[in-house]
Amino acid sequence: MAEPSWQELLRLRLSERNAKQNAFASIIEQYRRLAQQTKLLKERNASLLKAVGSVRANPSSSTVHVPGTTSSEDNPVRAAYMASLESQISSLRDELATVYKTQGQNAQRLLAMNETLREKEEASRIETENLRKAREEVAHLRRKVDQHAELMVEKDRTAQVLHDEINTLQLELGQIDERNQTLTKDNAKLLQRWLDDKQAQANKMNEANDFYEDMRSRHQAVLNWRDGGDGKPASGNGTSVLGNGVKEGEAVGETSTDGTKLLGETGLDQTPNG
Repeated sequence: MAEPSWQELLRLRLSERNAKQNAFASIIEQYRRLAQQTKLLKERNASLLKAVGSVRANPSSSTVHVPGTTSSEDNPVRAAYMASLESQISSLRDELATVYKTQGQNAQRLLAMNETLREKEEASRIETENLRKAREEVAHLRRKVDQHAELMVEKDRTAQVLHDEINTLQLELGQIDERNQTLTKDNAKLLQRWLDDKQAQANKMNEANDFYEDMRSRHQAVLNWRDGGDGKPASGNGTSVLGNGVKEGEAVGETSTDGTKLLGETGLDQTPNG
């Protein structure tokens, strides 16, 4: 069960206070009236006793009312009774004035209480409106919190997906790095093999050139030896004739003095590659 609001609590406390204050109000009012009546009776009894005393002091006065007499001095009992009645009337008038005064005060208090109640109701309405706005704001903030929570869950999910993709890309990058290293090693090996092959070709070319130069020098030496042995001048067309009748430049092959076959070409100035 929800706790009562402060307006209801205030009303309950005021009701309890009024109940406590008004519990003996009727008894107090009766005692007040009884005291007033007792006072009036005492005053009346005192007046009557005074009148009786005056009658005893003056036996010639009659206590019987005689028609036609208007003076109150001829009948002391009547005068005392009239004084008692006037005292009662005055007391009642005073009481009525007090009642009117109390009624006016109560009316003023009622107006003040109505004004206070109106102010409290207005304050209660404002507080209720503020409470309603606060509840709406709380509900709105709760919806925003729920939305942020869902957004954070989605972001966490996206971050997890990105993390997995990053791990996959890192793994692929590592594989690509390994493949690049392998290809680099293979390229280095291929380059080294190519360089070795080119070096071997260059060595073979150098050997062929050296062999060609050696053969050429031997061929020239043979030619010079033959020319010196025959004593024949060279022909006028610029070709020399070997001892076997073959002109220089037409020999296909010669044999050196040590039995090695010389490779002859139609032109002595050609390179070993033709």
